[in-house]
Amino acid sequence: MHNLVRIGYVPALLLGLNGLALWVVGSGGSLLWVAPILIAAIALTFLGERIAPKHDDWNEDQGDTTSNVLHAIVYEANVILGVALIPLLVWLLPSGSLWPTEWPLLVQLLIAIVLADLAFTLIHWLSHRVPLLWRLHAIHHGVGRLYGFNGLVRHPLHQGLDMVVGTMPLVLLGMPTEVAVLLGTAIAIQLTVQHANIDYVLGPARSYLSVGELHHLHHVNWGTEGDCNFGLFFTFWDRLLGTYNPNPSRKIEAGDMGIDDVPNFPKSYFEQLLFPLTYQPGQGAAADERRRQRTITPAE
Repeated sequence: MHNLVRIGYVPALLLGLNGLALWVVGSGGSLLWVAPILIAAIALTFLGERIAPKHDDWNEDQGDTTSNVLHAIVYEANVILGVALIPLLVWLLPSGSLWPTEWPLLVQLLIAIVLADLAFTLIHWLSHRVPLLWRLHAIHHGVGRLYGFNGLVRHPLHQGLDMVVGTMPLVLLGMPTEVAVLLGTAIAIQLTVQHANIDYVLGPARSYLSVGELHHLHHVNWGTEGDCNFGLFFTFWDRLLGTYNPNPSRKIEAGDMGIDDVPNFPKSYFEQLLFPLTYQPGQGAAADERRRQRTITPAE
């Protein structure tokens, strides 16, 4: 069972569950059926984390479970709200007719994923360099462990920025609601896989998917070494930015997650919401100063 989880987890979620969502939507089923698919992704991840964990310590509650559950609820509620608003936005805004609606649904979804991945990568990259954005994004990096829920730990304001910048251009191009639902499903599943505490095997895909140890390196608390591997789905945008790094300077251990100068990151949900406003001197000042001094260029 251990080896089955290591080999089968990623294909089961990325191909199996996304494929199931594609079949449901493509066959004219209710868009609400994607909700059980997302629940299945979390359930399979939690099961896999018990069978084949990357680090046993990451399965232990660190006083963060309640806040992480609240983050997940708020995150998914915002996604549902965003998808529900798409028809209104299409009606209010001058949407284009450039979207290839006559193409197969799978091809439309892949186009949406590639374009959204570019937008999310750029937002993520900037969020590590612009102090104001970093204060919001730090909520995601304050976690001391990686597991299924961590991908959904976001400050709502930063999530809103992701949704607007990441999907608004697609809406303006004329992306149909069905494709938007599939894209939202794919993003939620990808975030779950990206942060799962499962020692999964990727094989040749390791160099092309922004998951596993590539993303573990992004979360390390080793100063600025984690300022790499910003992609959500793929690594090719990082390669173009010059931020792709498959080789950490040392082995990543369970205790290496978090923010180096905020070792006691707040655990409660509401404290985390206020964290961008309550950054105290000596907590986040050093991180802010490092990011002010960094030049915003792809060749960094």
